[in-house]
Amino acid sequence: MSADEGDAVRRGADEAESRRASRLWWDRNADDYQNEHGAFLGDDRFVWGPEGLTEDEARLLGDPERLAGARVLEIGAGAAQCSRWLAARGARPVALDVSHRQLQHALRLGTDGVTLVEADAGALPFADASFDLACSAYGAVPFVADPVRVLREVRRVLRPGGRWVFSVTHPLRWALPDEPGPEGLTVSASYFDRTPYVEQDEEGRALYVEHHRTLGDRVRDVAAAGLRLTDLVEPEWPAWNRQEWGGWSPLRGALIPGTAIFVCERDA
Repeated sequence: MSADEGDAVRRGADEAESRRASRLWWDRNADDYQNEHGAFLGDDRFVWGPEGLTEDEARLLGDPERLAGARVLEIGAGAAQCSRWLAARGARPVALDVSHRQLQHALRLGTDGVTLVEADAGALPFADASFDLACSAYGAVPFVADPVRVLREVRRVLRPGGRWVFSVTHPLRWALPDEPGPEGLTVSASYFDRTPYVEQDEEGRALYVEHHRTLGDRVRDVAAAGLRLTDLVEPEWPAWNRQEWGGWSPLRGALIPGTAIFVCERDA
């Protein structure tokens, strides 16, 4: 469940409803989110997910020495922690988010070397082939009804040979209760049920929407967008990480993956 819980149901939610819910939810909950998770995320760290895997360790964007001068798009940037990490290594990052309040937190933390853009990931306001790299740590992709549209937009703005790396909740999560304890280890729903998870108010208006795709769906989405999948990373839970974050926990992390990271490239 999200931080600001409504009545949780599984029902359809189209692109417009999902986009509206995401913007409103993140504007309303950005303060609580940054207060709760800001210390773990850091002001200028690049963390791929709740396991704590960092780009310093994973090097999924490629050789760190090649980041200097690279133009990088971060999608669903939140407070732009990842973009700040990129800027410190000489990159020229653009941090994009649909939430105005999240970007206000980016301003609070500092934007030296980082350009902030408030926009929808499904309609990127950039010229074709204008970025060397694109990345997203749990941003945008899980919350849109049409992920291929987002991936096609990413491909459009990448230069030939450009890399796109994004992390999402591991699809296995949707077959299990969103609980960090033993109760979260029992299958309670079909992994193959793609019906969106929606929290809604008493009048049925969506407050929060998350879309489930199977692992195979995600791979096919990448291919449908004209991108090439070069790696799929499922981070293991490290011994040092004792925190719980929603359904993520040391207990579950020792047994099942919680995050999936897709490494993709645009061919010429």
